[in-house]
Amino acid sequence: MTFVFVSGHVALDFAGTLKWRRSEPEETLSGPRELARWFVAAGVLTEPPPVAAGDLPRALTLREAIYSLTTATRTGAPWPGDSIAALNAAAAGEVPVPVLGEGAVSRTGPAAAGLTALAHAAIDLLTGPDAELLKECARDECTRVFVDRSRGRRRTWCGMDECGNRVKAAAYRARKRTA
Repeated sequence: MTFVFVSGHVALDFAGTLKWRRSEPEETLSGPRELARWFVAAGVLTEPPPVAAGDLPRALTLREAIYSLTTATRTGAPWPGDSIAALNAAAAGEVPVPVLGEGAVSRTGPAAAGLTALAHAAIDLLTGPDAELLKECARDECTRVFVDRSRGRRRTWCGMDECGNRVKAAAYRARKRTA
């Protein structure tokens, strides 16, 4: 499975690991191994962490809490209490251990520490200046939330490869059919 990092924030990329929520959901964190790989690919941890039995369900709960809270923030709705509780519970765990090496820092720990780091990142996003820049991809099937830092805040798609090119190509084909 290839992971996509187009949201402009690690917590949003984590929320985007469940694709196409409105139509045919596609799960990219289908097992403990994928969760460990995602942590490394996202830069949360530098080595694949050990994943305990309950880590994957906790990860999926955290992911849905992040999605729920960022969607509420984006739409101006109140934050759901169960999502706040799930995020706060995840934030209370141990954090990855930074280890200084030859000109680099590695971050290691179990998967639970990676989840704590994601919860901290989500809290920073939700309470920081980027919260007002949250948008949802304009592709009907896509539910990915991203930070729009473009000039004039005119970004439309989560990413051109994932959604923008597909929408533009479909619009072009539709125009050709009617011409």
